[in-house]
Amino acid sequence: MKVASIVGTRPQFVKEAALSPSLRSRHDEVLINTGQHYDRELCAEQFDALEIPEPDYDLDVGSGSHARQTAAMMVGLEDVLRKVRPRLVLVYGDTNSTLAGALSASKLGLPVAHVEAGPRQFDMGIPEEINRVVTDRLSRLLFAPTARSAENLEREGIVRGVHVTGDVMYDIFLEAEARARAGHVLERYELEPGGYILMTLHRPHNSDDPSSLGAIIEGARSAPETLLFPVHPRTRANLERFGMLEELEKDPAVLLVKPVHYLDMVALTGSARAVLTDSGGVNKEAYFCGVPCVCFDRVSAWPETVEAGWCEVTGADARLIARALSSVAPGPPRPPLFGDGRASEKIVELITVFGSTA
Repeated sequence: MKVASIVGTRPQFVKEAALSPSLRSRHDEVLINTGQHYDRELCAEQFDALEIPEPDYDLDVGSGSHARQTAAMMVGLEDVLRKVRPRLVLVYGDTNSTLAGALSASKLGLPVAHVEAGPRQFDMGIPEEINRVVTDRLSRLLFAPTARSAENLEREGIVRGVHVTGDVMYDIFLEAEARARAGHVLERYELEPGGYILMTLHRPHNSDDPSSLGAIIEGARSAPETLLFPVHPRTRANLERFGMLEELEKDPAVLLVKPVHYLDMVALTGSARAVLTDSGGVNKEAYFCGVPCVCFDRVSAWPETVEAGWCEVTGADARLIARALSSVAPGPPRPPLFGDGRASEKIVELITVFGSTA
């Protein structure tokens, strides 16, 4: 059957790379890129590195407020979905692209399948939480990456169409790990394994607030190792706007680089002493690599990794970040929280069954 897959951000490109080969082996996939991430490093290079097919439709939406960006996506998606007439619309994760896809499909009477359904941070002040909750309410098929995610859905009264499949990001990680090590990215940045802290920072409530941004940078710079910081375009613009960029560029212990593609990110994560982030995806990748993570978001999107002893949540607090970085160490043996590496196969099988009975 014809399946329309909607992506728009780096984490969604990674998930699409995991799922698309299995999906295309059994169905006709139409790939739609909203253009939510439009920088070369965040978009085109990810497609190249992950060998994702070129999108059939590219909406080129770009940046904007949540309302304007989501509305522009919905206008474009409605036109494309009317033209394509898919039997199922597939959305990923928790971004504005996810929400726009789910709303547009539902308004047209098209069933929605949500990959990565059910994670909750229990804070409706987080835009991604709104996107998750609304998308899950609209979805006919809900592919939960963990048992906890399915339990969250059950508490909200959502049980029909829920399947615990594991996480497609773990699938692609297992495939990419060997290729990532062969990429020589550490040599490019003159880094030694275990000799640096890797940081990512992109959430608007962290990067748009000078107080939070300053506290995170202060805490991150407390570590004795080199701080490797692939800087999101939004964050770089804010660092410059708040007068913080020049000082960081002059600090020999801080290595500011452009965003890197997925394979390089896997290699850099796996060789870091610790990962410092507000990204749910990077939190998971650290867990896959067996590298301890410090999360300066308000609440971790993956409490499973916190409970397993591999992630510490500090919020945007310089003192707590510094203390966590000074003491963080590998945790106990890691339980298989995110499945067995076959999530994509399971999802495609469930989609096939759905198509034969819908």
